[in-house]
Amino acid sequence: MTDTAWIYTLFPVVAAIIGAAVAVNFRPGPNLVSAIQHFAAGVVFAAAAGEILPDVMQRGSPWATAVGGAIGVAVMLSVKQLERWATGPAGLLAAVAIDMLIDGLVLGIGFAAGPKVGLLLTIALTLEVLFLGLTVANELGETVRSRTRIVGITAALVLLLPIGALLGNPVAALPDPVVTGFFAFGLVALLYLVTEELLIEAHETPDRPWVTAMFFAGFLALLLLGEAIG
Repeated sequence: MTDTAWIYTLFPVVAAIIGAAVAVNFRPGPNLVSAIQHFAAGVVFAAAAGEILPDVMQRGSPWATAVGGAIGVAVMLSVKQLERWATGPAGLLAAVAIDMLIDGLVLGIGFAAGPKVGLLLTIALTLEVLFLGLTVANELGETVRSRTRIVGITAALVLLLPIGALLGNPVAALPDPVVTGFFAFGLVALLYLVTEELLIEAHETPDRPWVTAMFFAGFLALLLLGEAIG
C-alpha cells in the first residue's frame, strides 16, 4: 500500500468521528438512520459483487476460495456470537473494535487487489463506519455524560481500521492461492456486513418504499462511480 493509499483509510476514521459528533448533539430519527443503513448496504454490496467477486472467480483457485471463504464464515459467525455475549459498554466496545480491525483488513486486501478496488471499498466502508459512529455514540450516551469523551472513545476505536488495513497490505506479495483465499475471506466479510448487520438493523423500523429504495440507490451509485473511474 502506498502512502497515498494509506491516507484513503483515514476517510472512514473521519466519517466515524463526524457521525459520533452529530449523534451527541442531534439524535437522528429512525427513518433517517434506516435510510442511511439501506444506502450503505447497497454501496457495500456493490463493492463486494462488482469488485471482489470477479477477482476471486478469475483467479481459478477453487480450493483456496473454499478455504478462505470458510475461514471468513467462521470468523464472522464468531464475531456475531461475541456480540450476543457482549453486555454493557465494555462488551459493545470490544465487538466494535473487532469489527473495525476486520473492516480494515478487508480494506487492505482491496488495495492489494488494485487502486480502483481499494478506492471503491474505501467509499463503501466510509458510509458503513459513519453509521457505526452514530450507533456507538448513541449507545455510549446512555452511560457516558461527556460528549467529548464519547467522540474520543469512538475515534480511538476506528483507528483500528487503518491498522487492519496495514495488516492486509502485504497480501499482494503472497503466493497466488493465498491471495485468492484472502480475497474470498474479504468477500464473505463484506456480504456478512450487508446481510447480518446493516440490513437487519435497517429493518427494525417499519418499511417505507423510499427507505428501501435507498439500497438500490447506493448500489447503482457505486456501480456508476466504478464505470466512471474505469
